[in-house]
This record gives sequence, C-alpha cells and structure tokens, in this order.
Amino acid sequence: MAEKMDKIKSIKEIGEEVEKLKKKDKKVVMCHGEFDLFHPGHLRYLKGAKKEGDILVVTITPDKFINKGPGRPVFNELLRAETLAALEIVDFVGVNEWKTAVETIKIIKPDVYCKGAEYKDRSKDITGRITMEENMVKEVGGKLHLIEDITFSSTSLINRHMDLYPPKTQNFINEFKKDHSYDDLIERMNTIKDLKVLIVGDTIIDEYRYCRPIGKSQKSSNIVAKCLNFEKFAGGVLASANHLAEFTDNLTLLTCLGDTYDHKDFIEEHLNKKINKKFFVKHNAATTLKRRYVESGFIEKLFEICFIDDFDLSKELSDEICEYLDKNIKNYDVIVVNDFGHGMINKDMIDIFSKAKVYLAVNAQTNSANYGFNMITKYKNVDYTCIDEPELRLASQDKNGDAKELLLKCYEKLNSRTMTVTRGHNGSTVYNSKYGFAEVPVFSTKIIDTVGAGDAYFAITSTLDKLGFKPVEIGFIGNCVGALAVQIVGNKEPIEQQRLYKFMTAMLK
Repeated sequence: MAEKMDKIKSIKEIGEEVEKLKKKDKKVVMCHGEFDLFHPGHLRYLKGAKKEGDILVVTITPDKFINKGPGRPVFNELLRAETLAALEIVDFVGVNEWKTAVETIKIIKPDVYCKGAEYKDRSKDITGRITMEENMVKEVGGKLHLIEDITFSSTSLINRHMDLYPPKTQNFINEFKKDHSYDDLIERMNTIKDLKVLIVGDTIIDEYRYCRPIGKSQKSSNIVAKCLNFEKFAGGVLASANHLAEFTDNLTLLTCLGDTYDHKDFIEEHLNKKINKKFFVKHNAATTLKRRYVESGFIEKLFEICFIDDFDLSKELSDEICEYLDKNIKNYDVIVVNDFGHGMINKDMIDIFSKAKVYLAVNAQTNSANYGFNMITKYKNVDYTCIDEPELRLASQDKNGDAKELLLKCYEKLNSRTMTVTRGHNGSTVYNSKYGFAEVPVFSTKIIDTVGAGDAYFAITSTLDKLGFKPVEIGFIGNCVGALAVQIVGNKEPIEQQRLYKFMTAMLK
C-alpha cells in the first residue's frame, strides 16, 4: 500500500520528478482522463501508452469538473487515483487541478501525450479540448499519439449496469433514447448560433455575504453571525444573457441601470464580451442589488436585503426605450423577455412585443418584491412561455388545482404556442397543442444552490421551439440545464455550451 500511495503526487511534484528523469534520458508518456469505472479498455489503453516510453504518468479529472449527471463520478478522485496507482505499468498518478489537461501538460512536459483512437475524428470532440491539449504538447516539445485498440465507454457501462437514476427517470431516459441521439440534438442546437436575439429585462446584482453563525446575542434575542467574505454575481437579465451568449454570436442586451449606483464597471467586466449592450439610464435610482447573507457551509440563505428602486419609468425614458424597440425590433429573429417585475418593463413595451411579428419568448417572475403584481397573464401572443409552478398557480388564482389543467387555461389566455412549467423536484411539463404534453423528470440529485436555475432553463430553451424542437426535447434539454445550474453557487458562472453538450451526451450513451 505504501508503494502504491507513493505513486500519487501533486501535479507540481510530478513535474519535478519528470524533470529529473528526463535528465537521465528517460522518455515520459502521459495519459489523462476520468477513469471513473476502470475497465479492460482502460487497461489496454495504458499498456499501449507504456510501450511509447519508459515512464507512464496518468492524471485524472477531479470530481468537481466531472459534469455527467447524477451519481457521477461513481468513484471519488482518491479511489480513482488509488486504482491507477495499483497498476505496475503506471509510475505516477496525479489529480488534475484544472478543467483541462492543458496546464498539466505545460507543467509535466511529456515526450508523448496519449489519447484513445476515438479522438481521431475531431468532430466527435464536443469539448474542443483535444486540439488545445495537442497544441500544448507540441509547445513543450512532445507529440500526440493515438492508441489504436478496442474501446469501451465508461459512461455506457455505468448507464447500462448501475442504477444512478430513480426508476421513473431511468424509464424516461430509456424511452427518450429510442427516438433521439445526442449527435442529432447537438447538431440542431448548434443552429442557435445563427439566430439574431434581443434579450430585454431587469438588471440585478446578486451579492452573497458568506457567514458563520456564532451564537445568540447576550443582550437581545437575535442570532449573531460572523461575516467571512463575499462575492458579487451578474444576476437577473445579465445572467440570462450570459447563458444565451454561450450559444449564439448575435445577442443584444437591452436593460436599464440606475444613475446613483450603476455598477456599470462590474457589469461590463462580468458580461460575455460577445454581447452587444444597449444600456438606458433610470434617473434618481440605483441599479437593483440583492444582498443575501448565506451560511457558508451549506449555502443556506439566512437573510436578504434588496436595494431596489422599482418605481415606474419616467415617460421620457419609457418613450426612449419604446422608440428604440419600434425602430430595431424587426432586425431580430427572437425577442427574449426576462421580466423580474422591478420596473424595467411596462405596458407600452409589452404592447410592442405582442404586436411585433417576431418570435417572442417570455418569463415573468414572481418574487418577494412584486408578489401578486407581475403575472404572466399581462402578456399576449407569446410564442414560448416559461414559468414555474407557483407562478402558474398565482396567475390562475388556484392553489390546489391540477397543474395540467391550469397550464391549459393559462396557455389559452396567452395565445401561446409552447408553454413550459418548471416544477422543482417534479421536473418540468411542456405543452404544445400539436404534440400535447411532455412530462420530463428531474435529472439532478446534487443541489448546491437553486438561485438562477430557472433563469438558466428559460434562457437556453427560449429559442428551441423557434427551431422546431418538440416539447419532450425542450423538457429534456431544459432539465439537463437545470441539473447543471443547481450545482453552481448563484449566478457565479454561465452554463457553458460544451459543458451542457457533455452532460447530454453522457445521459444518452
């Protein structure tokens, strides 16, 4: 055991060992992967790699960067490292510190970097990382070598033989796979990039103040917490725009900022650089900031303070925005409205959206600042509608009615084409009069933070109906997005296109 554990080192330590071995004319070979379920294909791959040199270094993807669905990785990084270190042909094992092997290759500087023959066709490399890794190998004086041998898929074996999902979810996936392939879905999703999209909505700055409760005050009944640190995220329509920008190169953001505390420098820094920005200024107001005090260990919200000036827009500002919309709306293929009910969107704008002959996707949110005043039913002629179940019930004024029946009534009021209702742990329900209902179970089992998950779902599914995706496909993709989003703290980062594609691929293998 001691010998096996001695093989496991940090990336920096392996780099230092390799440098010494190269001075002794040893040829160093490196392999990198997840190795989540070690199988005969892995063994043959490593044997083939060892033949290319004297020293075999294997690095593995850390747990935090494996996004292949519930229950993955099956084995944690320490167990995976121990398994590889137990092999006589392996000389060193390291747990990677980054999302890709690029930085690791730069440090270790292998003479040969080996990958499986499945990477010969670069069009199958949905992450685009093999090219980056090959470029780095060449930069440090090495070469890429593909191992030609029989291949197995760990994901396929895990999906086939291990019960990672509840029966309801597994049954759905099995049925979905009969009529859908990940290659087809991803190829069709890639056409989002050709759409010209305008996204409109309220800007929100999300601030998380991480705290540790330290006890009750001796002089009063309040609980005392120690503030440890804080982070700020681009929330509201900014977060939705960042999600969408991962999929389209033609995105314009229209929003209002306050003129007292505009947070403009922060916003500019945290928006995807591809986004075209059209900022209007709301005078005598601050840009909305929501400060959440959060227990640091389990990301539990303790308390929230809103810095918000949600009074109506002045007539001058409203006219200015409406003039811009009247003049430019025809230039877009899709209008995405992210209505948080904080004063950005008024009746005049809604009338423009409803009358424009442009595909319209709308999400109108209910929150503590607008409860009962920001109903989805204020919109008409909506092509794609996405709300959650509490918002549906509030709009229907029906607390206990059947969700499907309420959806149908709301669908008719909106004159909608496709409508999605997200239902938390019950997954999502998508309806279209042509195809009927599609009920898709939830795909997430690990939840870190639910803030922003609904916005991510809406943003990435907002264009799918326009592109001809069926309700069951919209629900599947949306729930994959949701499963990834609840693993991210707040709106700390967007749902990356390749990360979503990798998740979808793993689900359907």
